[in-house]
Amino acid sequence: MGQSKNSQAQIIRKQSSFRELMIRWSFFVIGLIILAFGISLTIQAEMLGIGPWDVFHVGLNKQFGLTVGTWSIIAGIVVVGFTSAVTKSFPQIGTILNMLLIGVFIDVFLFILPDPQAVWTNIVVFVLGVVVLAYGIGIYVAPELGAGPRDGLMLVIRDLTGLSVQWVRNGIEIIVFLLGWMLGGPVGVGTIFIAFFLGTIVGYSLPQSKKLLDYCIQRGERDENLNKRSLRSNHHDRSSQKIR
Repeated sequence: MGQSKNSQAQIIRKQSSFRELMIRWSFFVIGLIILAFGISLTIQAEMLGIGPWDVFHVGLNKQFGLTVGTWSIIAGIVVVGFTSAVTKSFPQIGTILNMLLIGVFIDVFLFILPDPQAVWTNIVVFVLGVVVLAYGIGIYVAPELGAGPRDGLMLVIRDLTGLSVQWVRNGIEIIVFLLGWMLGGPVGVGTIFIAFFLGTIVGYSLPQSKKLLDYCIQRGERDENLNKRSLRSNHHDRSSQKIR
């Protein structure tokens, strides 16, 4: 009996761990899709300017062809290859999925989304895109399943130089922004808006996403316990009916 109870407890723990892992991966993938949608919205309203990395990707698109999403993937491969060579380690599966899925879905959304024509629609689409982008970041980061290629590069340069994360991040953004600008990428007030307000919005979206993730995990555990209790109740009911 003791061994049977222990084996049942191990099975329950494995099921609970698997369920939690599936919830985390669901958040991760959905967050990347939302992030790609937000990026695509800002690119569609490009007359206002876009984020530094997107300026770079759009600039490459204008100069050499290929899609914006393809350049996002190529840039990610270069970044991941560099960080892997420096750290002498293989990238996490989450990092690889980040690199691939965002590029693929950017192209999908850019193909689907219509171009905003009026100035006011560009402003609405751009602001909406920044908010969506920030919440996509919060949702995909909350499960902690792997940093994006660019975040990994930031950490590697920080370790190599000894500089603070803030200085390294700002330095990378400025270099990428300048390269994109020289390639003809769209730069404007929106680029400054993203630089100043994206981090602020992520400051709200990330804790909210973590709370939602914890709620979903705890809700799954509660539902499982309720199902078990209801099964035991039915079992006793049938037993009592037989005795009668």
